Amino acid sequence: MEAVQCGSLLTAALLMIIGLVALVYLDNVVKKIIGAAFIGDGVNLLLVSLGYRANGITYILLPNMDVTNFLGHASYPLPFALVLTSIVIGASTLAVMLALSVVLYKRHGTLSATVLLNDKKLGEDNNE
Repeated sequence: MEAVQCGSLLTAALLMIIGLVALVYLDNVVKKIIGAAFIGDGVNLLLVSLGYRANGITYILLPNMDVTNFLGHASYPLPFALVLTSIVIGASTLAVMLALSVVLYKRHGTLSATVLLNDKKLGEDNNE
């Protein structure tokens, strides 16, 4: 395994561990959302690292290109397509989670997860 790929895999693992620690141990809702984003970014980096091929070429078959050479050196296109889709979905869900945290703060005046979970009016509608 090449040093670049090994470094990318270690960075992906570190991102996922930091995100998991943030989700489990931090009390602030926004910090938990950032931790979830770290996990998603770590998974994306893991997928890109798995699709990496040393001395690889782009996976576009050009005219006058030897097919056997192309098949032997082309990188894998599936991980890159999955990551592109995951980035779009992750950005959308991140925006929705942050918008919901703004609504939580306006309604309850805090972003502490323990206070929000112990709040009796969390599930009630106070528009009466």
